[in-house]
Amino acid sequence: MEVFKEMENYGYEQVVFCHNEAAGLRAIIAIHDTTLGPALGGLRMWPYSSEDEAIFDVLRLARGMTYKAAAAGLNLGGGKAVIIGDPRRDKSEALFRAFGRFVQSLGGRYITAEDVGTSVEDMDYIHMETDYVTGVSTAYGSSGDPSPATAFGVWQGMKACAKVALGTGSLSGLTIALQGLGHVGFNLARHLHDEGARLIVTDINEEAVERAKAEFGAEAVEPDDIYDVECDIFSPNALGAVLNPETVPRLKCRVVAGAANNQLLSDSDGDALHERGILYAPDYVINAGGLINVADELQGYNRDRAFKKIAGIHETILKVIGIAERDGVPTYRAADRLAEERIALIGEQRRFHLPSRPTV
Repeated sequence: MEVFKEMENYGYEQVVFCHNEAAGLRAIIAIHDTTLGPALGGLRMWPYSSEDEAIFDVLRLARGMTYKAAAAGLNLGGGKAVIIGDPRRDKSEALFRAFGRFVQSLGGRYITAEDVGTSVEDMDYIHMETDYVTGVSTAYGSSGDPSPATAFGVWQGMKACAKVALGTGSLSGLTIALQGLGHVGFNLARHLHDEGARLIVTDINEEAVERAKAEFGAEAVEPDDIYDVECDIFSPNALGAVLNPETVPRLKCRVVAGAANNQLLSDSDGDALHERGILYAPDYVINAGGLINVADELQGYNRDRAFKKIAGIHETILKVIGIAERDGVPTYRAADRLAEERIALIGEQRRFHLPSRPTV
């Protein structure tokens, strides 16, 4: 990969290669954009097949975090980090402490957090070397498991979509097809059930499905059949790329709104949803509750304050829909424009040194 060319093409500010032979550390930190504030993004540990694959992944993820933070109204930029290694075999205190020293050396330009392949315990090791880490143990002031926050935000965003596409601000009486009953999906199902929605669910974990049937009176279908369910809202809460040329034509819903990351296989699938008249809640907008929650730790975590901000996802989704209608574009493009317009505005403000009082 031509790293400098990639950085120039997509506006990356900094890529840091971190190596500590004694600890077995090979890591990459990518900082995409810090116009709005320091870059916050998780640390992923994965057995990448090549260095190029690791670089591609960290760059893609860092850029995504810029858009996610900007659209969420946070004064944070986008960054990400990856450690090349198998999280089942290669973890150690020395490894994460060595990584923490690299984070510290950046002087607060990058703040790390838990991600795929890393845990709260790993963040605690990093915290021994730097304060620029979130998602540590609650004893250190962490917000804990982000799943309830993410689910709460998706619920709020779903209600905004229903208001526009279905003419009701309430989900009571609506049929919602839930794909995935992990930590986020199950918490979301509880909100929907409590509001009076009818749930049709699927998951490869049969125990989670049986629990949803018992606690929420949910109807269960096989994993591949969820795309054919007649419903008001289809909610993907598991794997990415589930909205693709094979599945989009099968959907029988008015709204797609869920917590999964990277739901669209490609932009053309977002176009296909738009052409079918299905309102799509852009994933990085509606699932930002976890990020908003962990960002609150930077001020000294206050749950009430954090969840009040997460409730704002309802209005953010309405803004995205408004931009889509204003510009005549699909909502996934409108979400990008919301983020880009905010970054451009603040960037211009900084350029002319206008007074401001930023808050996360």
